[in-house]
Amino acid sequence: MKKYIAEFIGTCVLVVMGCGTAMLVGCDAAAGGGYILTALAFGLVIVGMAYCVGNVSGCHINPAVSLGVLMSGGMSAKDFVGYVISQCLGALAGAGLLAAIFNLGGVTDMTGGFGSNGLGGVGGSAAAGVLVEVVLTFIFVLTILGVTDSKAGHGSFGGLIIGLTLTLVHILGIGLTGTSVNPARSIGPAVVAAISGNGDPVSCLWVFIVGPFVGAALAAVVYKFLSAKD
Repeated sequence: MKKYIAEFIGTCVLVVMGCGTAMLVGCDAAAGGGYILTALAFGLVIVGMAYCVGNVSGCHINPAVSLGVLMSGGMSAKDFVGYVISQCLGALAGAGLLAAIFNLGGVTDMTGGFGSNGLGGVGGSAAAGVLVEVVLTFIFVLTILGVTDSKAGHGSFGGLIIGLTLTLVHILGIGLTGTSVNPARSIGPAVVAAISGNGDPVSCLWVFIVGPFVGAALAAVVYKFLSAKD
């Protein structure tokens, strides 16, 4: 149970700090400042949480990462289900906290949708959005599998490497899809935004569930091939 609580807390913090930063500073690629701050916020959360709850749950805080670990033989199907439920609940709680902070405080949401993902940067194309998320998640999860491999020998630097990689994929992806690479991170803000009447982010939510899961599955297959002895 403790590892599920750790995943809940970690995902909640990810949404509060990552999506909260996006809401506050905006993600306009032309302006640049808010774009980079948001990318750094997501990456730094992973660094902090990796050294905080990583020793309890492995700090997946992402259903796509959990799928990659499951397919690599690093966790049971039962734990996978428990992790995904905990992560989604954590994301919903994080988005709920943001709604309370921004609504009660009268703070302007620069994203207009609690930091939810969208297809504006790819011209509204669902196919392009899925492709972006597959590629970005593949890179992210492949890095995680490599860094956490017992043969890698990265030791205590693992959390930093993973956090920097998440920052990297955000730098490219924010202007395209807002960067999900994490179904839970997309579900929480989209549901809360829909309940609050902030647009219709739920209509394209499937893109940010299918894309990351496909990317993670591909990463697991490729890493298993690359790391095999034969």
